[in-house]
Amino acid sequence: MDLSNRTVLIVGGTSGIGRELARRFAAAGSTVAVGGRSPVALAELAEEGFGTFGIDVTDSASVESLRNAVLTRYPELDTVVTMSGVMLPEDLRDPTHFEAAAKTIDTNLLGTIRVIDAFTPHLIQRGAGTFITVTSGIAFLPFPPMPTYAASKAAVHAYSEALRAQLDGTGVDVVELVPPAVATAGQEKVNPRALPLDDFATEVMHLLSQDPTPHEILVETVLTHRWAERDGTYDDLVAQRSQALAAMLPSRKG
Repeated sequence: MDLSNRTVLIVGGTSGIGRELARRFAAAGSTVAVGGRSPVALAELAEEGFGTFGIDVTDSASVESLRNAVLTRYPELDTVVTMSGVMLPEDLRDPTHFEAAAKTIDTNLLGTIRVIDAFTPHLIQRGAGTFITVTSGIAFLPFPPMPTYAASKAAVHAYSEALRAQLDGTGVDVVELVPPAVATAGQEKVNPRALPLDDFATEVMHLLSQDPTPHEILVETVLTHRWAERDGTYDDLVAQRSQALAAMLPSRKG
């Protein structure tokens, strides 16, 4: 992927990983627009020179409105990054967890599908372009306190694989970004081993610029997650991660 002349839309790019990637694409020479829900964050990004658009990925009308506005302003759009997501703890012994589960699926999975559906005709018509979906190491090595988050990211992985197969021959590529724990959005407070955001973004941009671009963007620290089953470490690692249940869900009783 030539990072120096892309026209990129990052949906969910108002903070954390998305915001940093927006800055990295722009620094490489690409034109970058950002979609998100926070008016304050969007105003800040507009001050930095980004095109900004409000969007709620759980609302089909909002997604369609974003598509129309983006393509009017950026008819040459060739790269769509969809990374809106929520990460909520759930106690599966408590039926009230369903509200968090529904919100997670609607945002992480259905939100991804809505954005992809909105821009697929445009990219196919161009005959070239790239979707970048965003999953997580947790898609491959579940984190028990956040079960639906893990399920939603595993689903986005499977959806990305199917999308890539169905778009084969159209000129539209599908790249899956698989972050580990990154020191942003509070991760740095609960996980001292979270990868610094600057280091993560640097490695991601290096991997994206490879020829050919890998189907999965796997920074070094996520490899233990991605290949846990293959390497025979899956059961032990899930057991270790299960120890967080008592700390994150203090209402649980044995």
